[in-house]
Amino acid sequence: MIDSRAQDTATTQADDTAQAAATPASLGFAVLTVSDTRDPDTDSSGVALLERIRAAGHHDVTRALLRDDVLAIAAQLREWIADPRIHVIVSTGGTGITGRDVTPEAFRSVLEKELPGFGEIFRALSFRKIGLAAAQSRALGGVAGGTYLFALPGSPGAVRDAWDDILSHLFAPGSGKCNLADLIPRLQEK
Repeated sequence: MIDSRAQDTATTQADDTAQAAATPASLGFAVLTVSDTRDPDTDSSGVALLERIRAAGHHDVTRALLRDDVLAIAAQLREWIADPRIHVIVSTGGTGITGRDVTPEAFRSVLEKELPGFGEIFRALSFRKIGLAAAQSRALGGVAGGTYLFALPGSPGAVRDAWDDILSHLFAPGSGKCNLADLIPRLQEK
């Protein structure tokens, strides 16, 4: 008689090995800065994000800076989602609550699945550092077309916190079951 637990373990290990082989070691990132006031020379948040992506062993495929415009942001996201070199899109800016802050609306117009835990964790970490001001953040994460998308606030501190405390761990090789990179081959399963 075959022990079904041993068979299940062997099947799981084989699936994990196949999945690991399909996961790219270095992910392609696109960085979007959403701002009406910054330009490439004053985009300290975008630069901080790129530096962290590269230091983690990933590569930046492209970068853009757009004004706070829902249609323009959504169009850029769709273009990048369609690019097979891009595994992760991270934006900075436009996640507040003023009339011009429209990044979450643009993201939600393209997302297939939202990752509410990302925003919740980000706000919990922010609360420890900036107090009740964290309640103003509408940071979010999700998936569309097999691509991960994350919208971060526009401050360099928020970018550092999001990358150093959350994203770097979610996309680190060998980080275990919380590794979102390992799920890339399965994101478009039917």
